[in-house]
Amino acid sequence: MDANFKSIPVRSSEITPKQVYLTRRDFIKAAGVLAGSMALAACAPQLTGTPEPTTAAQAAASAKTDELGDPVNTFDDITHYNNYYEFTTDKGGVAALSAKFKTSPWEVEVSGLVNKPKKYALEDLIRQFQPEERIYRLRCVEAWSMVIPWMGFPLAKLLKEVEPTSDARYVRFETVTRPDEMPGEKDNLYPWPYQEGLRLDEAMHDLTLLATGMYGGELPAQNGGGMRLVVPWKYGFKSIKAVIKIELVAEQPATMWSAISPNEYGFYSNVNPQVDHPRWSQGSERRIGELQRRDTLMFNGYADQVASLYNGMDLRVNY
Repeated sequence: MDANFKSIPVRSSEITPKQVYLTRRDFIKAAGVLAGSMALAACAPQLTGTPEPTTAAQAAASAKTDELGDPVNTFDDITHYNNYYEFTTDKGGVAALSAKFKTSPWEVEVSGLVNKPKKYALEDLIRQFQPEERIYRLRCVEAWSMVIPWMGFPLAKLLKEVEPTSDARYVRFETVTRPDEMPGEKDNLYPWPYQEGLRLDEAMHDLTLLATGMYGGELPAQNGGGMRLVVPWKYGFKSIKAVIKIELVAEQPATMWSAISPNEYGFYSNVNPQVDHPRWSQGSERRIGELQRRDTLMFNGYADQVASLYNGMDLRVNY
């Protein structure tokens, strides 16, 4: 698609789910497949809300660009246009519904095929691994994008700490389950809790980030606070929010969207402009805040760093 094609809003018919893809009966079947691999989890947080970064911090962050020279999106863009089905399918409604979501204290359990399983308090992870700023592009599968100044540390640092065994091949992630605070989780058409997965070498890549902050401040609830995964060369739904469980496993884990609609959402879900979504083109995207569409870059512009992970794979199939 021409890069100068005029931007249009993403139509509701293009937003997941397409009548939730499945009938309630079909969904129950899909959920049954997942039942053995998903466990409910809960935290016992204390404080509510996430303070906004100071005006000075926002000004400093907003003046920055990514490595391609694209400016970061505004703090308002990033915090008020969110896909977060645990709260609502309305992107503009997440911020308000997450205002009382408790992000402190926050704990993350790392388990499975590791020599040193452990449950970590978020403040201890921050103290130990010293988060750094990473300005990444976020490309949604729905063909919109942002540039976001994250604060976080490479997931590899945490994985090295727990020492994966030789049998570990994949990493499984799980979101907190708190339906009283996350009203979307009361919708039983979805196989809560949200879960995602990466191959171990993808998880160990330096670009793969555990984000603990954003825009010079804490990580807002609507953006995945207390802690979220950020995998910038993959479509945004792979970057699971509000992570409380990280598990090293031998087999490819089930993931929520590929379980609900495997013909539309694959396990890898690398950004690939040559492979269209069944209901829209992936050849271009609309950067939030811009009037014109732009061409989508292979691996979201990170091909030099990550293409070697997929040598020998047919990326038209392993999407």
